[in-house]
Amino acid sequence: MRIHVAALAVLASSLLVATPAQAAPHQGGLHLGKIQYDSPGTDRGSNASLNAEWVEVHNSTRSAIQLKGYKLKDNTGYTYTFGTYKLGAGNIVRVRTGKATDTAANRYWNRTGYVWNNTSDKARLLKPSGAQLDSCAWTTRDRGTKICH
Repeated sequence: MRIHVAALAVLASSLLVATPAQAAPHQGGLHLGKIQYDSPGTDRGSNASLNAEWVEVHNSTRSAIQLKGYKLKDNTGYTYTFGTYKLGAGNIVRVRTGKATDTAANRYWNRTGYVWNNTSDKARLLKPSGAQLDSCAWTTRDRGTKICH
């Protein structure tokens, strides 16, 4: 009987070693990356200052993802909705608060006021269904930039 119990213990421990640890949901796939919630310098509301406020969305998959209908949202309810836009495998796109022409690397919210609160806020990445895919919160201790893990 002792041999069988010992054999089962060895088998169970080898299975535990062989099983990979599961990553947090936002560490793979489509997720939030670095957030510049407090644009450098004095917040004067210029378009340059607004565009220095941004959120990165990462696609860490091996396939491009169509982002049409995905949303970025803050605690106040300000919402950016992606139009037709495909984010390539392994790529990053920055969603900037101000106005400019969209490019592959930068999308523009086209707002005339800031979105992300400097003292504390939370960015949410939502699927077209409305389900939350990822989120990232910060406070003043993050000093203007938050790297979401």
